[in-house]
Amino acid sequence: MNEEVTAFINSLAQPWQVNIGNRLRRLVHDSIPEAEERIQYKKPHFLKNGHYAAVISPSKDAIAFMIMNASGLDVPKGFEGPEERKWLKIRQGDEPDYDLLARLLTQASSTL
Repeated sequence: MNEEVTAFINSLAQPWQVNIGNRLRRLVHDSIPEAEERIQYKKPHFLKNGHYAAVISPSKDAIAFMIMNASGLDVPKGFEGPEERKWLKIRQGDEPDYDLLARLLTQASSTL
């Protein structure tokens, strides 16, 4: 685990954002054990074999979890973005389907 990513997540403004950020980070590493992580473009990026796999992108009132290489994924309603990358905005009080996120991430990263 990258200390810069740890510091970034732990410095998020709201405690719920810290909790969601850490949960998403664990989800990435559970789904892609070989994932590398780093801060890039001022947010945590996760790579597999040098290719972007996922991004945690916090904003004032949400955390967007972006899945890269998403072309061909069957994503449910609620996700946004162009075909090649999809994201889900998670707001305080939301209970996203983490199992679904893990399956989508595993599927999207399988060809990286």
